[in-house]
Formats: sequence, structure tokens, C-alpha cells
Amino acid sequence: MLLVFLILGQYSGITLTESTAIVHSLRRRTIQWSNVQAIRVERFQGSQIVVIYEAGGRRTRLRAPVTGFLCWDREFEEKFRTIGRWWLDHRGPDWTPVLLPGAQWSGPPVPDGNPFASPT
Repeated sequence: MLLVFLILGQYSGITLTESTAIVHSLRRRTIQWSNVQAIRVERFQGSQIVVIYEAGGRRTRLRAPVTGFLCWDREFEEKFRTIGRWWLDHRGPDWTPVLLPGAQWSGPPVPDGNPFASPT
């Protein structure tokens, strides 16, 4: 089982391009930066993960970066900030925030109205 996790871990993560975030998991998924509404850190099964929120209400949990008890990543916060900064720099001049119903957002409210904020 550990071997499976090690192999899958090599294909997990995100590739940042000028117009999209390419999420690598069991299936590859492409998300347009202009469609992203927020990038947040959330707790999931005892770990901290990065979650991308899209205008349609879809949440995409990234398999990497992740940090937790058994897989502590000292650079997790820096990786989260890099993804968030990339989104802010590449979402485009026509990007506008879309209000999503509160039920679609898991976790605490976004502090100070900043959609790119770590809860820590």
C-alpha cells in the first residue's frame, strides 16, 4: 500500500501556467485562472490542504502540497502563497468576484474579505 501512495504522490500536485492551473491527481483537470474565486488552506482528515474555489461553486482539493502529522512539509505555506500569488497575477484584468452562497464554502468566513487568506 505504501508503494501505491509513493507512486501516486509523484503524479500529484499542480502546474501553473499563464492562463490555467493544471491539477494532477488520478485524473488531470484544467482550471482557468479567470474562473477561480478563492484559494484557501483547509483542514482535511488531520492535514492541511490547498483548495481552489471556482465561480460555479466547485471546490478542488489539491493532493499536493499537503502537510500533516505523517507528511510534514516545511515549505507548505510558501507553496500555498506561490499558488495564490500566481492566481492573483494571472486571473486577468476582467476578473470579477462572484458571490457564492455561504453553504458552498466550508470553513470559517474569509477574513477581511480577502479570498486569498490562510486561516492560520
